[in-house]
Amino acid sequence: MTATWSGTRPWRGIMVATALPLRPDLSVDYDAYAEHVRWLIDSGCDGVVPNGSLGEYQTLTDEERARVVTTAVEAAGDGARVMPGVAAYGSAESRRWAEQAAAAGAGSVLLLPPNAYRADDEAVQAHFAEVAGAGLPVVAYNNPLDTKVDMSPALLARLHGEGHIVAVKEFSGDVRRAYEIAELAPELDVLIGADDVLLELAIAGAVGWIAGYPNAFPAACAELYHAAVSGDLHTATPLYASLHPLLRWDSKAEFVQSIKLSMDIGGRRGGPVRPPRAPLTGTIEAGVREATEKAVAAGHR
Repeated sequence: MTATWSGTRPWRGIMVATALPLRPDLSVDYDAYAEHVRWLIDSGCDGVVPNGSLGEYQTLTDEERARVVTTAVEAAGDGARVMPGVAAYGSAESRRWAEQAAAAGAGSVLLLPPNAYRADDEAVQAHFAEVAGAGLPVVAYNNPLDTKVDMSPALLARLHGEGHIVAVKEFSGDVRRAYEIAELAPELDVLIGADDVLLELAIAGAVGWIAGYPNAFPAACAELYHAAVSGDLHTATPLYASLHPLLRWDSKAEFVQSIKLSMDIGGRRGGPVRPPRAPLTGTIEAGVREATEKAVAAGHR
């Protein structure tokens, strides 16, 4: 599978929110992470997003978080393919992480709105203006389910018009928003933000996917994405239906553990998670395991 990375807009295409390999003692295995980044790109993905929620950034020390970024840039072979997450409680801290990403050679950054409290539109605007001042293109991450701050199409259009964002990772689950965003800000790139609405947002004009399940099945996910965005529904629809029992776990609270478990079952190294997350048990583990084993049996890789 040939990647479709664009040097002019490197946030487009399949940007994998990378899971982070941990050793049994829960220390970061940077060598394994570098190998994972290379494998994803070799498998048809366009780039990586280190230090997203899937990368457990909230549990990392500052030293670990910075080294994850430099490891990803080196492993990718082209920093433009790397979009570090720069979320933090304070705007100044997010800007420092954006500056660190720029110094490491990354091509863009992914930024949540303020999530320490329910920020209003003015606070969100000031937050994005501060981080944009670091100089890298900023991709907004709209995740009202977790942050309790909903970045409406009108607010996104305002941020884009002011030059603070170039794209949005849409995780609201409301695929109708893609059409309103396109009306209000035609040049703002909409990126698929949740794996289980990929087809719907691709049909609506999305030009990228910040993805979770390619960590476990990159080739199958790349085939699905390219078919969906090219309008090849004959290929995309049955493949989407086959993968959807897995993709929906990306939108659940246990998404980190789920994707890591799927990696383990599929022959990749997922491994443990850091507290407060805990290994899956019971019906959730059984559900993820069943869906993953079916995907493997179907030949998905």
